[in-house]
Amino acid sequence: MSREDLNWEVEEACREAWPAALETVALGWTFRRSGGQIRRPNSANPLRGQRGAPERVIDVAEAFYASHGQAPLFRVPEIAAEVEPELERRGYGWEGGTIHLHADIDALVGGQFDDVTVSQAPSERWFEARFRTGGYDGTERRIFREMTGLIVGDRAFVSCERDGQIAAFAFGVIRNGLLVIEAVETDAGFRQQGLGRRTVGALIGWARRVGAQAGCLQVVADNTPARALYASLGFNRELYRYHYRRKTTAA
Repeated sequence: MSREDLNWEVEEACREAWPAALETVALGWTFRRSGGQIRRPNSANPLRGQRGAPERVIDVAEAFYASHGQAPLFRVPEIAAEVEPELERRGYGWEGGTIHLHADIDALVGGQFDDVTVSQAPSERWFEARFRTGGYDGTERRIFREMTGLIVGDRAFVSCERDGQIAAFAFGVIRNGLLVIEAVETDAGFRQQGLGRRTVGALIGWARRVGAQAGCLQVVADNTPARALYASLGFNRELYRYHYRRKTTAA
């Protein structure tokens, strides 16, 4: 597989691992809308192949998001950055620099652990851990629950317990043999104990058992502890980066 094909395979798998409630495709872009504060399912994302002229794409995106009462937001990966100059000209601000990491499944450290539970569906306790650590309000809770119900493909929700509560958790989705790791979090009271490593390691172990060939994830570029965790598990290959552009001034 060429580097370009791999990049787009990862791009597509990561998008499908966190589906949006509404997606409209036009001009080689998908305009995603779920509501709430999470950027990925509320942003315009490029598709593989030929895309429309940046000026026209931005016009269509602005009309789409205006119809939903949302400021236009573009997710701009390095592999499809042709809209960047026009976004800059129109006063879109830069935020959320993120890295895509990738590794063959045999290069990753994974296993099974007695204190880590792996389930096909999220339990109420898993949801509550996610909501507690993320500070979700009622709207965000509803949106996240709906999102998990839209996931297509093999999936697993993992959690590690300490002192009678879920202390660390994550979920993973396999698309076309590629494990996408999502929502990795450790409760603030249980950090620096290796629980995140055990949790993600259990997810990798599950993916290996069900036949995944590789793994990938997205990590905020300046999140040094998370990057160290993923490197310790074998995610040492950076594919490409992306960031967001949000409409902050009048066109």
